[in-house]
Amino acid sequence: MKSKKYLIIFAVLVMLLPLVLTACGGAKQATKAPAAAKAPAPTKAPAKPAAEKIPPGATVIEFWHAFGGGRKLFIQRMVDDFNYTHPKIYVKAEFKGSYRDTLNAAILAAKQGNPPHIVQIFEVGSQMALDSGIFVPFASLAKPDEYQPKDLIDGVANYYNFGGKFYSMPWNSSNPILYYNKDIFRKAGLDPEKPPRTFEEMLNACNKIVSSGAAKNCVSWPLHSWFFEQWMAVQGAMLANNGNGRDGRATEVNLTSDAAKRIVKWWKEMYDKHYYAYSGKLEDWDGADAIFVSGQAAMEITSTSDVVNRQRDAAENGFELGTGYLPYPGDQPWHGVVVGGASLWLTKNHPQKELDAAKEFVIWFTNIENAVRWHKGTGYFPIRKSSVEVLDKEHWFQRNPAYKAAFDQLLKTKADRATQGALMGPFPEIRTIIEQAIEQVLAGKASVDDALAQAKKKADKALQDYNASIK
Repeated sequence: MKSKKYLIIFAVLVMLLPLVLTACGGAKQATKAPAAAKAPAPTKAPAKPAAEKIPPGATVIEFWHAFGGGRKLFIQRMVDDFNYTHPKIYVKAEFKGSYRDTLNAAILAAKQGNPPHIVQIFEVGSQMALDSGIFVPFASLAKPDEYQPKDLIDGVANYYNFGGKFYSMPWNSSNPILYYNKDIFRKAGLDPEKPPRTFEEMLNACNKIVSSGAAKNCVSWPLHSWFFEQWMAVQGAMLANNGNGRDGRATEVNLTSDAAKRIVKWWKEMYDKHYYAYSGKLEDWDGADAIFVSGQAAMEITSTSDVVNRQRDAAENGFELGTGYLPYPGDQPWHGVVVGGASLWLTKNHPQKELDAAKEFVIWFTNIENAVRWHKGTGYFPIRKSSVEVLDKEHWFQRNPAYKAAFDQLLKTKADRATQGALMGPFPEIRTIIEQAIEQVLAGKASVDDALAQAKKKADKALQDYNASIK
C-alpha cells in the first residue's frame, strides 16, 4: 500500500506542467541561450575537484534545496560553518532545481529507498508532502525547548501549523510587497513617500504616471497565481472550501466568488489601460524584474525576498527605491497576506543517529543568529521574534527602510483561515489552471466570469482526482 502511495503521488507530480515556481517562492532561475558552437581550443585537462574532507566517523547528512545562484553559495557557506563547528556531523547540501523538481526528486528517491535526510519544500507542496508518507513530523523528533515554536513569528507559525503540529521547520518565508521608483513618482507629480495602498489608488497613480510620460507603463508583476492567492487572502476570502483545506480536505476551489472576480476584473482593467505590463509568459519573474529595473514601469509587485536584489538594482541604475504594502481592494476590509516560501522536512527510514543529526542541523540552521544572517543576506523574513529583537537593537530597519514595509505588513496580518493559506494536494497544478484563466482574460479570449467558471471546473476536477488517489 505504501509503495502504491508513492507511485500515485509521483504520478501526480509528473503530470504537473513543468513551470518553474519561485518567489513565493523560491529560487528564481534565469536561463541563457547557448552561444554558437566553436571549434574547441586546445586546453589543459581540468583539475579534479578536491575531495570532500569528511571527518572520520562523522554522521553524513544529505540536504536538498531549490536555491541556485548566489543563494546556493550562501547556503553552502552556512553549511560549511556548521560542519566546521560540528565535526561529528557532516552536511552535504545539493541544489535540485525548482521547488517542483526538488519535491519530485525527494519522493522518487524515497520510492527507490534512498531519500535525502532534509528537503526544502515550497509552501504549496505541504499537503502533497503530508500525503506522501515519506516524512517524519519535525515536532516528533525535536522537543519544544529545542526548536522553540513559540518564538516563531505569528504569520509563519500560522501557516506551518497543520492540525496543531509542526511537520516541518519554517525557513525561507516571504510575501509580496510593492517596490517603486521614487524618481518616476516625482516626475509624475506624485508624493514619493506615499505609494498607492488600494486598487483604486493604484489606478489613479497609474493614470498620472502614464499620461505624464514619466514611464511607458505603470506597474509589473509576474502572471503568477501567487498574487491571485494573496489578493484573495487580503480580502479575508478563502481560496478553497472546508476552511481553506484546514478543517477538512479541500474539495472545491472558490474561483467564482465575488472576491475572485474582483481581482481579475481589476487586473484586466489595469492591462487594458496599458498600466500593467508583463513579459507575455507565465511565471516570468525575471521578465517583470527587467520591466521595472529598466524604468519601463514605475512599480513592481514581487516577493519580499527580492529586497536585496532591488536595492542593488536601484543603486546600479541610479534611482531611489521605495517599498510599500501589497495594494488591495479599497472597499474590502484588509486582512493581510499569506506566508510564501518554504520549510525544511525530514524524511523517514534513516537510523536514529542520522535523524538526530539532521534535527540538530535544522535547529542550528534556523536559530536566532542564522535567522538574522539569512534575512540580511536575502530579504526573506527573520522567522524568529528573538531575531527581530536583535535587528531592532541594531536599528536595522531604520537604517534599511526597504525591509520595513515587508515586515510590518506581516506583523499586522490578521491570523485567520484566509491568511493561514490553503492546503490542497494538487496545488501546483491548480496554480497553473488559475494562471491560464487570467491569461485568457487579458488576451480577450474569455470574459472574467467564463474564464473563472472554466478554471473552477478544472481545479475542482484536479482536487477530486487527487483526493480519490490517496484513499
